[in-house]
Amino acid sequence: MRNVIDQVPKSLAIMGGTFDPIHYGHLVTAEAVRYEFNIDQVLFMPTGHPPHKSEENISHSEHRYLMSVLATATNPHFNVSRLEIDRKGITYTIDTIKDLIKIYGTTIELYFITGADALSHIFTWKDAEELLKLCTFVAVTRPEYHKEELIERIEIIRNYYQSKIHFLEVPALSISSTNIRERVKKGMPIKYLLPESVENYIYKFKLYS
Repeated sequence: MRNVIDQVPKSLAIMGGTFDPIHYGHLVTAEAVRYEFNIDQVLFMPTGHPPHKSEENISHSEHRYLMSVLATATNPHFNVSRLEIDRKGITYTIDTIKDLIKIYGTTIELYFITGADALSHIFTWKDAEELLKLCTFVAVTRPEYHKEELIERIEIIRNYYQSKIHFLEVPALSISSTNIRERVKKGMPIKYLLPESVENYIYKFKLYS
């Protein structure tokens, strides 16, 4: 992790993703969740070897980790973890949550931030039923997103498994890493879509071009 946390937080939100690159959508989402649920720390977790994505299309983990560190440096409530990128083999959310419980203790209140569309397919995740019991999920959506069907599916999951799932609309989610990579490839500007430090890093190391 970037910083040593002097005081063990009582609540921790995990913001997972490839962060290729990290952008303002990620940061606004994390801060919105932190504020809405009064969370002590948000831990950004760059994925190591995700089961649902081809590694050929993902930048090296060190680039993604360092961009995350740069992007979160000015927020004292944000931290970045190497837990998944340093883990060998396929990285699964359930393993990450269990590791965090070992690190922070069983009294830590864990929140997991994810897209509502991803959460609606949670039963494709490893040990999904156990995962639903270990942490509170925050399903984030865009305001204009047609989410009625998603909410209905997630409500069924929540009620059946007595799991803690909350919904939160975040306007900045319209920014996407895919679009940023395409803009760089085409020589288009990416300013104001992500922190200047991350923009400079992308150009310095010629990522996506």
